[in-house]
Amino acid sequence: MAYTDHRTLRRVLRREIVGTIGVLTDEHDFRAMRRYDTFVFDDHATYLKHVEAVLRTRALQGSHTTVALFDPAEYADYCAQYGLDPDSHLSRTRFTAERAAAGPAVPYDGRPLSDLMTTLVDEAVRRATWEYATTLLARLGPCASCGEDLGHAAFARASRLVSRILDSAPPGDRHLVCSVSGPPESLVAVLHADDTDDGVRIDETEALEFTTVLAVGLASAGPGGLVMRTSAPGAPDRIHGWRIRGQGLIPLTAGEVFDAYCTDTETGDIIPPESHVDYCASPDLSDADPGPDHRH
Repeated sequence: MAYTDHRTLRRVLRREIVGTIGVLTDEHDFRAMRRYDTFVFDDHATYLKHVEAVLRTRALQGSHTTVALFDPAEYADYCAQYGLDPDSHLSRTRFTAERAAAGPAVPYDGRPLSDLMTTLVDEAVRRATWEYATTLLARLGPCASCGEDLGHAAFARASRLVSRILDSAPPGDRHLVCSVSGPPESLVAVLHADDTDDGVRIDETEALEFTTVLAVGLASAGPGGLVMRTSAPGAPDRIHGWRIRGQGLIPLTAGEVFDAYCTDTETGDIIPPESHVDYCASPDLSDADPGPDHRH
């Protein structure tokens, strides 16, 4: 009887244990792991089917599982750093647990694994973009004339501009995209702002990433732009746009917004305009920055 009780108690405790699995999302990473004898899969599609089966089984058993990206190159570096055998499932689980705690990871919620992997990759790209943009701002250093931190100044200006855009936008759900061209790399960030009964709802992490990328555009000499699409029930979508120039945003005319949306950026070919969409002149945001301009 005591043995049965102990078994029952341990089974109950196992329900309290959460799990993490690292997923190889593409064929290239999968092939890199095949060099290890303890990695027994031969086919990427079969591997993904088994991963999804395990996730579904754990969900049916009431277990929570977090899905993280598994990067073979980072894994090899990790094993070298800590003196671990890379050809060991114990090393893989340790790496996965630590990376999931610090890096992009999403909970399994019953969605198809393909959808979950898309979300996971998008999250990884967002995080990498924010980290790179933050590094670029930090490299600006202090102003040689007055000592002001140029990165902080650009971020403060970007924050004021984002607030102004949201405050001046027509009612509806807003979708903003900010793009800044390299070199060496182009940056793109997205911000969603939804109308609710309690006011505008935004994701704080998304807002931080978006503002950081805009700050890079304001602080750099590279070209960039910002567009906003507003959707409201029973009304056409409204699209506005601005160029990022000279530490500010230059509003586009309705014609310029139309041209930007209806021209293929790679080929220059005309793209048919969307139906039920208004391409609008954009408000001037020059009065949105009451702080002192940094023009040294």
